[in-house]
Amino acid sequence: VDVVTGRRLVLGNADVRICYAVAGAASPLYRNAIGDECVYVEAGAATVETVFGTLGARQGDYVILPRGVIHRWIPDPAAPLRVYVIEADSPLAPPPRYLSRHGQFLEHAPYCERDLRPPAGPLLVTGTDVEVLVKHRGSRGANGGVAGTRYRCPSHPFDVVGWDGCLYPYTFNIADFEPVTGRVHQPPPVHQILAGRNVVICNFVPRKVDYHPLAVPVPYYHSNVDSDEVMFYCGGDYAARRGSGIGPGSVSLHPGGHTHGPQPGAVERSLGVEFVDELAVMVDTFRPLELGEGALACDDGRYAWTWANGDS
Repeated sequence: VDVVTGRRLVLGNADVRICYAVAGAASPLYRNAIGDECVYVEAGAATVETVFGTLGARQGDYVILPRGVIHRWIPDPAAPLRVYVIEADSPLAPPPRYLSRHGQFLEHAPYCERDLRPPAGPLLVTGTDVEVLVKHRGSRGANGGVAGTRYRCPSHPFDVVGWDGCLYPYTFNIADFEPVTGRVHQPPPVHQILAGRNVVICNFVPRKVDYHPLAVPVPYYHSNVDSDEVMFYCGGDYAARRGSGIGPGSVSLHPGGHTHGPQPGAVERSLGVEFVDELAVMVDTFRPLELGEGALACDDGRYAWTWANGDS
C-alpha cells in the first residue's frame, strides 16, 4: 500500500508503479515529489484542483500530473470514481516520433494539441495552516526508499494569481485517440500515447481491423523480449482473450520472454471480422515488474494455463 495515498499497489519496479483506487470522498491535498502520474479514469467523474487551476475528469480521461504539482481529487457524488494510476519516476510525455524538432505534434500522430485540455484557472483559494501530504524519497527500507511528510502551510498553496511555463497538468480522453490501422496487423507501437524512462503507455480502442483479403485480425503469438506487458481491460469485448476469464476490470501480466497471443479458437472466429469494439490500457516496462499486494490478493491462479488444450 502506498505510504502516502493508501492506493493498493498492483505491480511495480524501480521505474514505474501501477495502482488501482476507488474513491467517493475528496482526497487531501497531495504532492508527488518522486514521479509523474498518469491517472486513467475507468468510471465516474471528478474535479481535480491543482495549483495551476481546475481540471474536469470524466470517464475515459487520462489525467497527467507532473511531479511536484499540488492537487486534490473531488469525486462527483453521483458518480463514484474508479481510477487506474500509473506512476513513473521519469517525465511522461508524448513519444518523440510524434513530435517535430520544435516540439509540435506531427500530422501522423494519433492525437494533437487540440485534444489536450489544460487547467481552467487560475484557482484562487485562501486559508491558513493548510495540510499537504508530500510523497518523497527516503532511506532504503521496508517501503523501498519512499517516504511521506505532512506539511502545514501558513497560507493556502492555491493562492496563485497566475502561472507561466510549459510544464502543467492536463487531461486527454481516450476517445480522442485516432487509431492507426492497415491492411495487415499493426504492431503495438501504433497504440502508444506516452513514454517515460523504461516505460511506455499504450491504449487499444475501437477500430477497423486489418483489411487485406487474407488478413488475420487478431494479434499474432509473440513474446516480449525487452519488456513486461500489463493490460488493463476497461471496456468493450477483447475478442482475442475470450474464454480466458478476462473481462472488463481485469489486469493481466505477461512477463518478458513468455509467449502469449490469442486464445485457442480465436483466430478462426476472427476471420472476416471488420471492426473490434475493445478498450484497454497497456503498460510495457523495460525492467521486470514485481507483484504488489493488490495483485496477490486478486490473482485467479488460472490465467497462465488458459492456452492449454483450449481449456478456459
